Amino acid sequence: MPRSFIIDTDTASDDAVALLMALLHPDVTVEAITVVAGNVELEQGLKNALYTVELSGADVPVYRGSAAPLRRELVVAQFFHGRDGLGDQGYPSPQRKPAEGDAMDVLIETIRAQPDIVLVTLGPLTNVAKAVSRAPDIVSNVGRCIVMGGAACTIGNVTPAAEYNVWVDPDAARVVFRSGLPIEMIGWELCRGAATLSEEEMDRVRDFGTPVARFAIDCNTSALEAAQLQSNEPGLPLPDPVAMAVAIDPEICTRRSRHYVDVETDSDLTRGMTVIDQLDVADDERNAPLWEPLIERGRNVEVCWEIDVPKWKELLYSVLTGR
Repeated sequence: MPRSFIIDTDTASDDAVALLMALLHPDVTVEAITVVAGNVELEQGLKNALYTVELSGADVPVYRGSAAPLRRELVVAQFFHGRDGLGDQGYPSPQRKPAEGDAMDVLIETIRAQPDIVLVTLGPLTNVAKAVSRAPDIVSNVGRCIVMGGAACTIGNVTPAAEYNVWVDPDAARVVFRSGLPIEMIGWELCRGAATLSEEEMDRVRDFGTPVARFAIDCNTSALEAAQLQSNEPGLPLPDPVAMAVAIDPEICTRRSRHYVDVETDSDLTRGMTVIDQLDVADDERNAPLWEPLIERGRNVEVCWEIDVPKWKELLYSVLTGR
């Protein structure tokens, strides 16, 4: 039976691949796509989402969301994804237009109308923070909330402490992490190392010969070069598609555990750091005076620590070939 997804994205190259995975998967019905500023400015993110939907052949509405973080200046990631967010490949403008309506209202209305819906976030959490602040009741209607964001007790990709999506709008991330949503945190580190696509694997995808397969690799040209410069990755890292793979098939996450997780918002040094109570010291009665506020919030996030790399790649291949 198809599962209903709603996807919030700052559409750049890896987001586009993640969108294709959901739009093309036979067991997923994408109810709506909401766009937020992040990797690129909002209007470019809208164009990229609309182009991706057109390429997939799906008929899914795309809505305009927040153009800036809650309290901070937007810092885009065009150095990583290219000026247009899709590797500067010269893709034509989409024929589709954004749907009428405000992304935050659409999130609220869609979640209210679809009990147990799967919410997948691929960008800064500005839209989602606004939605849960306006309508806290929607939290209980979300079956799963897969967040591509954060770094689970490891280094970040935009500062030594923080992953980009959370760093761009840490205030929104803190709201969402404290909201009671059933968050599954898919940190950026899960797309690294063996989880990257090697040259041989990228050639394999191109050889599928489908427009979506060629697009998936070509739009990530800038990302491939940037990742090799930034963190010496052995291949193409695809953080958003890894998160989407876990959303589609939870068994791709092979080690997970629930902990208290919060987001640093005050420090310049560690802005956007996802602070994970990995040893669950907040549950230790001896620490009650220190951790009393945390004890009240409890273990709020399920952290994914490891994935089945071959299984994630096979899921990616299956949607790009139509199998």
